[in-house]
Amino acid sequence: MADMLAAEKWINNEFKESTLTKEQQMKEMQWFINAARPFKGMTIRVVSERIDTHVYEAKVLAKAFQEITGIKLVHEITGEDDVVKKIATQIELDYSIYDAYINDSDFIGTHYRSGKVVSLTDFMAGEGKDVTLPSLDLDDFIGLSFTTGPDGKLYQLPDQQFANLYWYRADWFDRADFKASFKKLYGYELGVPQNWSAYEDIAEFFTIHVKTINGKKIYGHMDYGKKDPSLGWRFSDAWLSMAGAGDKGIPNGLPVDEWGIRVEDCHPVGASVSRGGALNGPAAVYAITKFIEWLNKFAPPEAKSMNFSQAGAVPGQGTIAQQIFWYTAFTAALTDPKLPVMNSDGVPKWRMAPSPRGPYWEKGMKLGYQDTGSWTFMTSTPLKNRKAAWLYAQFVTSKTVSLQKMLIGLTPIRNSDIMSDKMTKVAYKYGGLIEFYRSKARVAWTPTGSNVPDYPGLSDLWWKNISLAVDGQLSPQEAMNKMAAEMDERLMALEQKGQERCAPRMNPQKDESYWLNQPGAPKAKLANEKPQGVTLPYESALEAWN
Repeated sequence: MADMLAAEKWINNEFKESTLTKEQQMKEMQWFINAARPFKGMTIRVVSERIDTHVYEAKVLAKAFQEITGIKLVHEITGEDDVVKKIATQIELDYSIYDAYINDSDFIGTHYRSGKVVSLTDFMAGEGKDVTLPSLDLDDFIGLSFTTGPDGKLYQLPDQQFANLYWYRADWFDRADFKASFKKLYGYELGVPQNWSAYEDIAEFFTIHVKTINGKKIYGHMDYGKKDPSLGWRFSDAWLSMAGAGDKGIPNGLPVDEWGIRVEDCHPVGASVSRGGALNGPAAVYAITKFIEWLNKFAPPEAKSMNFSQAGAVPGQGTIAQQIFWYTAFTAALTDPKLPVMNSDGVPKWRMAPSPRGPYWEKGMKLGYQDTGSWTFMTSTPLKNRKAAWLYAQFVTSKTVSLQKMLIGLTPIRNSDIMSDKMTKVAYKYGGLIEFYRSKARVAWTPTGSNVPDYPGLSDLWWKNISLAVDGQLSPQEAMNKMAAEMDERLMALEQKGQERCAPRMNPQKDESYWLNQPGAPKAKLANEKPQGVTLPYESALEAWN
């Protein structure tokens, strides 16, 4: 009875916003209380990266779960790079360190191949059947295609999602004087850029021609360039695919994905052009070249020495006109009414829209990146601990709490929450976020896919090599040649070491011209990498999402 009193207290005070009725919520909580009885008094340890959603889980939902079920929770919050190291260590040692991880679905290729990660499909039907929530409703989750292995089995349960989208100051773009000036200079309308040419023109326009607004220096672009692990996310999170380096295919290009890795029959066969990959091909080099050029020409000077977290707050300060690659995880922070980018009525002065595409991009390719932090369980974790942790994972993703969690962190996982009346009422506050998640486009912004066989073992190559180009030590071509060669070396080491399934089988090297003359990726260099700029009015740009 005391547990149900605790559940009722939490439902009345914290979980008022839900797609369930109070009676349905109480029924769901009664199931958790009954299922948790064998684990009462146990202490479960889980770990996740530091974003608002997970802070809410650690500070609020862990306490609620403990009071309702009697299972003690230690929900640790740390940096994403540290989460990567921790889960890689548990995979390598095959020894239980944490009972569960909220780990990006970027690891799906690693998890599937390692044989060290629990198939949730098998677990829910077998050992975990007695602790699997009857109202979990997997069909309601929007990100399951990202957490499913090549064998069709579910390896991770989505806990939060956010995308990288185009962000811009709608109030500046709507100014008649700016519209007239832009049209005179560039010959087309100022609007939401559809290609990188238009993005570059707009960046130049605000940085070089407008220069200041209300006496403050403004910039047409924002990014970050510090030599830091987060510089790697900037590129592994689909920068090359936005330029058009990979192949067509959703969720990830096949046979060549957004990392430039070619896969044949589920086996990675190479990243360098000489092996059929695209990591050092013309489209990838173009993408790195534009990143560096825009950072130097159109972003604030201090951006070059910033990392992901530091750069995230800068658009909210009111001096940035647009950002091509903006994580919607910053939505909540940029809706603070005290910021100069907010109107007094609670409507933001900014909007988010579909990202512009580079000249190598073709219809049918992924359009950008979506982070899907997901519950992940190791075979090395004792079954009793795994079951108790699975209860917590289901609690923080259950319909009883998921809508309230979405309102706190703005990282939706359930279609029912996205389509709810509550989200319709508050959508005006979020500059296009709800419209994005209600559109078909949400499946075209995808995480790293199953082509990448060892995410923790390969991901550091991005920031370590691209920083050499950012600092001017190597040209973009030299940096990508170096990275592609090192990627191939690590893939070869994996081939020799072996993996449980679908391990690399490297292609022999051929002259690059052989592969560049084949259909698809790697793609030959375009004669014109800056076609005519194309823009659309905001409403028309949103239609592109459908």
